[in-house]
Amino acid sequence: MKDLTKGNILKGLIAFTLPLLMGNFFQVLYNTADTLIVGQTLGKDALASVGATGSINFLIVGFAQGMTGGLTILTAQRFGGKDKLGVKKSFVTGLYFTIAISIVLSVISVIFVGELLQIMQTPADIFEGSKTFLTVMLGGMIASNLYAYLSNALRALGNSKTPLYALIVASILNIIMEYVAILVFHLGLFGSSAATILAQAISVLFLFWYIKKKVPDFHIDRSMLKVSRQEINAHVRLGLPMGFQSSIIAIGSITLQIALNKMGTNAVATQAIVSKIDQFAMLPMISMGLAMATFAAQNYGAQQYKRINQGLLRSLAIAVGWSILFAAVLISLNYYFTTAFISPSQTAVIDMARHYYVVNGSFYWLLAILFVTRSTIQGLGNAKIPTICGFMELFMRAGVAIFGVLLLNYTVIISSNPAAWIGSTAILIPTTLKMVREFKKKGDLELLAVK
Repeated sequence: MKDLTKGNILKGLIAFTLPLLMGNFFQVLYNTADTLIVGQTLGKDALASVGATGSINFLIVGFAQGMTGGLTILTAQRFGGKDKLGVKKSFVTGLYFTIAISIVLSVISVIFVGELLQIMQTPADIFEGSKTFLTVMLGGMIASNLYAYLSNALRALGNSKTPLYALIVASILNIIMEYVAILVFHLGLFGSSAATILAQAISVLFLFWYIKKKVPDFHIDRSMLKVSRQEINAHVRLGLPMGFQSSIIAIGSITLQIALNKMGTNAVATQAIVSKIDQFAMLPMISMGLAMATFAAQNYGAQQYKRINQGLLRSLAIAVGWSILFAAVLISLNYYFTTAFISPSQTAVIDMARHYYVVNGSFYWLLAILFVTRSTIQGLGNAKIPTICGFMELFMRAGVAIFGVLLLNYTVIISSNPAAWIGSTAILIPTTLKMVREFKKKGDLELLAVK
């Protein structure tokens, strides 16, 4: 476990972020494996079938996983404040919530998966493939949700390495099992999704084993199995808003997907590819954001306000620098990024992807600011502002996407992402500046008290 309230700030952030970065890389690899393997082995229609499910999966699973991030904020704050009993109570409460929400969402979503795809106006030629893939993924979401919760809980204690180890093993197993399911047993999209769920379940078992053997802060006795109403309310106050925030953002993504569905199979296949490239671009941004959420939470619990400001500035510099570098490489080498997923003969998809990279890549720097500032605010236990930002993202993304559909203009449709980032940062930047000023005053008062 790592205490982020002490020591060199930059060194501590980098040491904590690197395993997060590697973990997020393998998470993207984990998710990308479906797209890459399906695209290369089953063809364009199967690739589009997987791509068409992304927004729905994000809406439902994203809610549960966003909630786990909120549940573990209290864990990190209590760890920073040296409240060992509070840490144990927080872990149990969050585990209950994760299991309950996963079961409820799995049952409901599997029942209505067909209706959800119809609402998305999924093209008829990929409807059945999308339904098969999504049914398995949503039916087994408890595995991915438990991995997210246990990983977030360990990170709250400053342990970013163990979730990485679990994910590396799961990623390798996923790739092997997916190829076997498709090429040996000819299970198609069902085999692809089933292999992913099985690999996730293995990572969960590993994390439970590790916690039992190595994490005494999460060891509980029978007296802790019953949680108080006060604990429930405290976790609901942070967990549910962050879950809804993820869902609000996902609704905006669904609007974008519907708009792309109206543009035909080429547009859907393009989105399946570029969404994976976006994930790679976001890796360091998301990683720095996750690091700042834990860093801010622990230091807030320890009342180390000056360190929060210092950590924020360093994180922003790293994330924005990466975003500019990656955008330059992506736009310059766009052809090679796209043909890693699909045959060079699909020229229409390659051209649409290139256009997407230029429009969205030019605003990656703004996305970096969004991830770092939003995560910092969340780490302080403020669920209100990030939720408002989620609504703003929804309004901007949906509004621009709908306008693009009315014009049947691909450029306008894909501009909905940068529009959403602009809307969100318009709220986050003033809020962050206000926070920095308040923490600076508190830090100055602490120095005067010492003198």
